[in-house]
Amino acid sequence: MAMRPVQVNIKALDALAVGRFWAEALGWSAYSPGVTTYVGPAGGLVWPDPVAVGVDVVPVPEPKTAVKNRVHLDLATTSAAHQTELVARLRALGATPADVGQGEVPWTVLADPEGSEFCVLEPREVYRDTGPIAAVVVDCADPRAMARFWGEAMDWTLHEVTDDQAVLRSAKGVGPYLEFLRTPDVKTVPDRIHLDLLPYPGDDKTAEVARLRALGATDLDLGQGDVPWTCLTDPEGHEFCVLALS
Repeated sequence: MAMRPVQVNIKALDALAVGRFWAEALGWSAYSPGVTTYVGPAGGLVWPDPVAVGVDVVPVPEPKTAVKNRVHLDLATTSAAHQTELVARLRALGATPADVGQGEVPWTVLADPEGSEFCVLEPREVYRDTGPIAAVVVDCADPRAMARFWGEAMDWTLHEVTDDQAVLRSAKGVGPYLEFLRTPDVKTVPDRIHLDLLPYPGDDKTAEVARLRALGATDLDLGQGDVPWTCLTDPEGHEFCVLALS
């Protein structure tokens, strides 16, 4: 048994506005079938998408704190000109420059209209076929430990693991990468951005959650009450949810 990440969950005061921003940023469409705003490839709502990891923007009453998010998106570009054009377009949409201590780097760090940081990467061959989202990046203390947990939790393939980073991607070789980067800072506030996982048809969600607990996941009470999904944290405290098959 194993699960797949199906969406990146982003909390926002104005989920519709932030959802529209990410739809424009990624060249995708925003769908609002309920209280959340789902952003996925254009052409009609397909969930779960067989290739892309979508973005689900969820309304919350609390604004983002000044603390840097420990999970962010890296956006792919195909050329220097594309990177320049994308940064300019994102700023026109409401993104702002962000300083997270990056110094002089070839990528551009921005924040979405509610302050969630993301990067527009310079063109890199490794991301040439990922689609608009190159990677979901997670700050952590121990990439090797994260590789062990997430490699067992999901059916994605481990591409690289060192003391400084761990890299996974769908075994089908499609969509974005999931990257764990070693950073000196520690988690001090709840994650504003997290992954949502989904079991495969025929798999038992309760059994999958029990398996994750055995791997080191911990139950998380956010005041969610009686909901069909299960909130957990990984061994370093990053929140994630296991969704129910519809």
